[in-house]
Amino acid sequence: MSRPVELFQKPAKSEKPADESESLWKKELANATRSVSSLLEQLNLGQHVKTTDLQPDFKCLVTDSYINKIQTGNINDPLLQQVLPLNKENHIETQYGGVTDPVGDIAALASQGLLHKYHGRALLISTGACAIHCRYCFRRSYPYQQSSCTNKALDDVLDYLNRHGEIEEIILSGGDPLVLDNKKLGRLISTLETINHIQTLRIHTRLPVVLPNRINQGLLDLLQSSRFQVVMVIHANHVNELQKDEYTKLHLLNQAGVTLLNQSVLLKGVNDNSEALIMLSKRLFQCKTLPYYLHLLDPVKGAMHFDVDKKKALKIKKEMEAQLPGYLVPRLVQEITGNKAKTAIFRI
Repeated sequence: MSRPVELFQKPAKSEKPADESESLWKKELANATRSVSSLLEQLNLGQHVKTTDLQPDFKCLVTDSYINKIQTGNINDPLLQQVLPLNKENHIETQYGGVTDPVGDIAALASQGLLHKYHGRALLISTGACAIHCRYCFRRSYPYQQSSCTNKALDDVLDYLNRHGEIEEIILSGGDPLVLDNKKLGRLISTLETINHIQTLRIHTRLPVVLPNRINQGLLDLLQSSRFQVVMVIHANHVNELQKDEYTKLHLLNQAGVTLLNQSVLLKGVNDNSEALIMLSKRLFQCKTLPYYLHLLDPVKGAMHFDVDKKKALKIKKEMEAQLPGYLVPRLVQEITGNKAKTAIFRI
């Protein structure tokens, strides 16, 4: 069984020594489950093997921290549904309408690894690596080898940023930028800090949810000492993802002065009802994190079985608004290629 959500723990004050805390999360990541059959076996779900894709093109990757929150024996567990490769990912009819670049990333490349879609901010693909492969990932087909920021490409990125004084915020994405260790991440942040007109560093990451040991004292010190105003957008879709360890680490980030926001994706069979999302919003608030966006699914090939239509999404949003204060209701949005901002959804 998954551990119950514990609501009011006090965050830990002490951390392990730097070397030990760095090796801890790296070891867990290195030992993450990469086999679909192993994942099923760990969760006592071997009888469901015929519904899964044992050799998916978009590989299976799940950390122990995440697996430990999944209910053993429950094929419909909302966390398991996010990480288990299924045969339906390859069904032609099911995946109709899905594309490989659903949000127009390639067209927005201003330099290798740098996307410039919106006024005032640019996004850096800092790595192609993740700690978990979410089955609905909109970058599951992204060409990371050719289109992520490497040391060689960084000079061109810096040149572009220096020439665009209107860019005040740099967003680190991926992959997951926190897969970079503290030394590499620190070098990258220090380099970006040399661009005077950039004032805000935003980090989009799932690691506080799927690999909480990554939030160690070295990272906290790094973020707290930066001249940037630091915003971290985590990615939790269900209340069961935010248990004791996640609560503790998010409190530590908050104490380090990091502004914490959450974005979720509305996913069929995972969180497509107001009760699940209301519980998530309340839990996020306990974790010092404000709900930010509730995304309609980006129509990526291989994930269309998660799609929830706008009519149902608007009904869920209305039910949330009736039961939550405004600051706990995330904006329902959709990414539309070519638009200059996320598109808020108010009507069908």
